[in-house]
Amino acid sequence: MALASVASAAAAEPPATAATASTQYVVVGKDRIAYRRLGNGPTILAANRLRGTLDTWDPLFLDELAKRYTVITFDFPGIGYSEGSLPDDMTDVSAFVEGLSDALGIDRFIALGWSWGGLATQAYILDHPRRVTHAILVATNPPGQNAIPLQPAFLERALKPVNDLDDEEVLFFVPNSEASVAAAKSSHERIYARPGVTERIPSTPEQFAPYFTAGKRFHDDPMNRRHRLAESTLPILVICGDHDTSTAGQNWFPLIGKMRNAQFVYFSETGHAPQHQHPVRVAELIHDFLASTPPPSGG
Repeated sequence: MALASVASAAAAEPPATAATASTQYVVVGKDRIAYRRLGNGPTILAANRLRGTLDTWDPLFLDELAKRYTVITFDFPGIGYSEGSLPDDMTDVSAFVEGLSDALGIDRFIALGWSWGGLATQAYILDHPRRVTHAILVATNPPGQNAIPLQPAFLERALKPVNDLDDEEVLFFVPNSEASVAAAKSSHERIYARPGVTERIPSTPEQFAPYFTAGKRFHDDPMNRRHRLAESTLPILVICGDHDTSTAGQNWFPLIGKMRNAQFVYFSETGHAPQHQHPVRVAELIHDFLASTPPPSGG
């Protein structure tokens, strides 16, 4: 009877959402790394942006993905809830992701990366391609030199210790678009419904430095990742905003027609967070891509 009662209680417990998912920990190397897991189905491992933590994903976007997939978000070493130090080279970042995959026991997964996390995802799928079935690159740039640099208006706001809604409109949305500003407010309210969001966001120059060093080395491209990306047969979905002042979507134009198995989607009047401005649409877009695009032969 006792076992039956426990099983019944477990069955009655509602599934975790982005708002309720507990923070769990796993050891990678010597570091205690924080992650959250929600949903069921094929695994999506989601790598976050510069200064992003477990708390700064839009919960509606995660919940939409979790209707069909197991979604695992994590904090990089030394960021948010995780211990350690953030590596300052994407080769080391990609090795960390490999170690995290081992620690989590996920042999095959979909790699999703937003912004700086998109750089990390590209390094990972090129340096450690065995596990990945598909890659989804959101508001990020390809390896190598890009024609349109990060804009001063973005950088002025990005490095403030705490960003308010006005900052977020400039950083992630389109401040002169009524629709984008309205979406910014809605996304902000969803994110900040969880208490303590700002408490673990990196806020010092010392914490920012590894992000920029790793990003510069990625774009210097000593590993020739730009050429390797163009030659990859991995299914890749690139999702961009047309008014991204950080990682301009137009920087992908030279690779369109060269990449072998890629799809590109651009949203109008959208900035550096298309998945926060259009959470349901982007989640559906990702599902359509995954459902209709087989992994490489032998994958």
